[in-house]
Amino acid sequence: MTLKSEDFRCPSILLSGPVDYNMYNSFRQQLDAAPADELVAVELTTLGGDPEVARLMGEDIRLRSEWAPEQRIVFLGKAAIYSAGTTFMSFFARENRYLTRGTRLMIHERNISKTLQIEGSLTTCIASLQATLNEIHASIAIQNEGFENLIVGSKVTMDQVLERAPSNWYIEVSEALELGLIEGVV
Repeated sequence: MTLKSEDFRCPSILLSGPVDYNMYNSFRQQLDAAPADELVAVELTTLGGDPEVARLMGEDIRLRSEWAPEQRIVFLGKAAIYSAGTTFMSFFARENRYLTRGTRLMIHERNISKTLQIEGSLTTCIASLQATLNEIHASIAIQNEGFENLIVGSKVTMDQVLERAPSNWYIEVSEALELGLIEGVV
């Protein structure tokens, strides 16, 4: 069932600002206090933040949905859903994703900032370089899992995401709806 604006009158969970551990703590308190027998709306506005915290929050949504499949948990993005916010949104089934008019999504690749200092025995140097490569490969795999979750049931292909994400793909609400990334606009 497609929801209307009045369904979001009193969201159970209100989140805004950077996706970080402070947001996670607030999220968990509100999720734990949310009524078990009503629609649970999660409202978010964010310019991004820690993708691992977004995944942590998303896993809480996934688990809650498995434990209480009769309860509907929906996402409402307002104004800006960038980066880690889009990662969090990807944990909601497409039919449970909504944006307000004028909202923009932003999808990009994960970033890394690391300085490598090569010093020591040659085998130690190789191990340090390999550890960094392993970190990058693992991060790409995690990133791509999130991209796959985001596009399930949409018209967007993984090739499109991988082509556009390196240069920050901004998606206006009408395009998100047309692409099937969300269920509706309120």
